[in-house]
This record gives sequence, C-alpha cells and structure tokens, in this order.
Amino acid sequence: MVPYTKVEESFNVQAMHDVLYHRHHLEDYDHLEFPGVVPRTFIGAILVSILASPAVSVMSLLHLPKIYSLFAVRLVLGCIILWTIRYFRIQIRKKFGGQVEAFFVILTGIQFHVLFYCTRPLPNIMALGLVNLAYGNWLKGHFYAALNCLIFATLIFRCDTLLLLCPLGLELLLTKSITLWKALKCCIGTALFCIGLTVLVDTIMWKKFVWPEFQVLWFNSVLNRSSEWGTHPFHWYFTSALPRSLLAAYPLFLELRFVISSVPIFNLSAAIAASRIYNNRKKSFWKLLHIVLLGLLMVSLGCTIITFMASYENYPSGYALKDLHKKGSLTNNSTERWVHIDPFSAMNGISRFCEYEFPWRYCKEEGIPIQEFDQTNFTYLLNEHSNIHGFKCLFAESGFSRVRLQIGIPPISLVKEPKVFIHGNIRSKDVMNRNWPGCS
Repeated sequence: MVPYTKVEESFNVQAMHDVLYHRHHLEDYDHLEFPGVVPRTFIGAILVSILASPAVSVMSLLHLPKIYSLFAVRLVLGCIILWTIRYFRIQIRKKFGGQVEAFFVILTGIQFHVLFYCTRPLPNIMALGLVNLAYGNWLKGHFYAALNCLIFATLIFRCDTLLLLCPLGLELLLTKSITLWKALKCCIGTALFCIGLTVLVDTIMWKKFVWPEFQVLWFNSVLNRSSEWGTHPFHWYFTSALPRSLLAAYPLFLELRFVISSVPIFNLSAAIAASRIYNNRKKSFWKLLHIVLLGLLMVSLGCTIITFMASYENYPSGYALKDLHKKGSLTNNSTERWVHIDPFSAMNGISRFCEYEFPWRYCKEEGIPIQEFDQTNFTYLLNEHSNIHGFKCLFAESGFSRVRLQIGIPPISLVKEPKVFIHGNIRSKDVMNRNWPGCS
C-alpha cells in the first residue's frame, strides 16, 4: 500500500536494486557514490535479493517498470519477518496456550508499526527476524540457539542488540539453563563465524577492509557522534516511542514483573495480561478491566488506521516522480530527459527502483546552489523550493503535514500541504509546449 521508502531505508533499498540489476559490476553501485555516515552490511540485502531474483527476472522479461521489483523485495522481506513472528507465535501456543496466542495475534495485528515496518529494509528490521527466532528458541528451551541468533543479529545487523543479549545470557546463567563453559565455546564460535562472514562480504562490496557494525558501534558509542544526527530526551522511549508502537499493549505489559525492551516480548506480556482479564471477566472488578481492554483494542485499531492514512501521504517525492513519468513523456523519445533530484526528494520516497530506462536520466548531485540551476541543462527538477530561476513550476505534490481535530464524523482529518515541486526548464520547447497543472 505504501511502496516508497525513506532515507533511513535507502542503503538497503539501493543495495537490493544494485545486486539485482548491476550484479557483479560494483563500479555502478549507489553506495560508492553515496556511502552514508557509516558503512552498513550487504548480507541482508544480498539474501533478500537472491530470494526475489526469480520474480524480478520475470518482471524484466515482461518489461515491467522497476517499481514492481521494489514490491518483490519488500514482500520477500515481509515474508521472512512474518515467518519468524509465526515461529515465535507457535512457541507461545505451546508454552502458554491457544488463548494467549490469540491475544498475541490480535495485539500484533492491530498495531501499526510492526506490520508497517516488517517489509521495510532497515537494519533493525533484519535484526528483528533473528530476535524473533531467539525468543522462539528461548521459549522452546533451545537456549544456545537463542544466544546464537542474538549474536548473529548483534555482530552483523544491529550492534545495540547486545543490550538484549547480555541480560538474556545472564538470566540463563543464573537459572542454570546453560553452563558458562559451553556457552563460551558455542558463542565464541558463532561470533568468529559472523565476523568472518561480514568482513568477507562487506570488504568485497565496499572495496576496502570493513566490519560495518563495529564501525557503527565505534561511531555511536566510542566517538559519541550519534547526537550529530538528532537527539531525543531520555524519556522519549517510554513517553513516545513505546506508546506509539505498542498502543493497547502498552498499559497491559506492565503486569509482568520484568520486561525486555522489544515489541514482540511486550506483546507477549500484554497477551498474558489480556488473557487473564478475559478469563475473569465475569467477576465484578475484572468486568471493568475487561471493558477497558476492549476499549484499548478499539483505540489501537483507530490509531493504526489514522497512522496508516498519514503514512500513505508521507512519501511525496515518490508520487511526484511517478506523476512526472506519466505526464512528461515527450513526443521525441530519443531526446534525453535529465531529472535532478534534490536531497529532500531523495529522502522522501525516491530510490533507484523508481527510475525509468532511456530516455530518462537522473542526477542526485548535492550542493548545487538554487540560483545556479538556470546554468544547467536539467530538463526537470524535483525540489522542495517552489520558485527556481530559469525553470517553470509544472505541478506540485502534497504530503502529510499534521492531524486536525474537527467537529463531526470523523472527528479528525489529515492536513496536507505542497512538499515537492516539479520544475521544467524554460529553454526546453518540448516541456514548455505541454499543458501542465501548474503550482498555484
């Protein structure tokens, strides 16, 4: 429903595109021109691309636009993540029964963030698949397998998974579920394999010796430079992130004596609480809690619908480029059409999967002063500025701005405003002789 991607997904999205379309021609890969702040691993992108390659090959033979390949890789990733959630769910049923399993499914199903992000190629989503397997193995009693999953996620995808690995390992040691010596042998072997794998693959792909997650850890923790890219107050996770992610599950999971900071475990905790409330719903005090539970579930569903509607409108540049392709087909198909994509547009919906073949050409060069665009030969500009000298604003694409309360049904509405402006070069007769909606 929302096919386009944001800047935080850009590395893996571009990597999947390049693996599928450029294959061994590394010199054409996007990450060599736009490396980002720190390198990330190619392992997840390569795995998803391999699984999606049969479908993408068929699409290429049928000459379908590359945007359908983006659907393919995202569906593959989503299937992987949902399979790992299913594995965890099955262990929940075996450990706690079918009723807790049912509430776990309901809570997960009416939350927005889990299902929305499970198809988005973020490093923490790829790590989430391994974390789900770890939880499933934990409940199943396969403790060393659980630790190995978390080690893999920590060393390859998300170094901060260490914050989950350490307390789980300590809990297993204190309950004598594992022995220290066997755990060391098992975990050190897995760690050496993971480090060797990521160093081998990513050194080839980055054309330099690199262990991506170590550099992320060094950048964020040792150099303490993560604040350069934005900060939140210390209470942000508890007052914003978790309530928005968990919705109805947020007040329910507090019933357990301890929690692990992960949405699937929070949902399990909440499902156990919801099951207890449901079983005692005929008692006087519990009847009130049962009504509150039903209310929370409805509120969760409503918040998910609203958030989805906002997110659908939150990728304006992807829709802008799609409309430009539709409206900007020139009579002379042999004439190249150069499109410049500014940083704002590149961060809000555009990836290489959105590009068309010849005669369309694309440039993401940064740092061009707005007053110097009239000295370039770009045919079109996708830009956050509404007026650019030497270019005519052809049309604008609106995006989500804010939620507005109103009297009536529904009680809220989404406010949109122009976010991306598509400009045409006034020196191009083919562009100026066409009828455009305009930006007024």
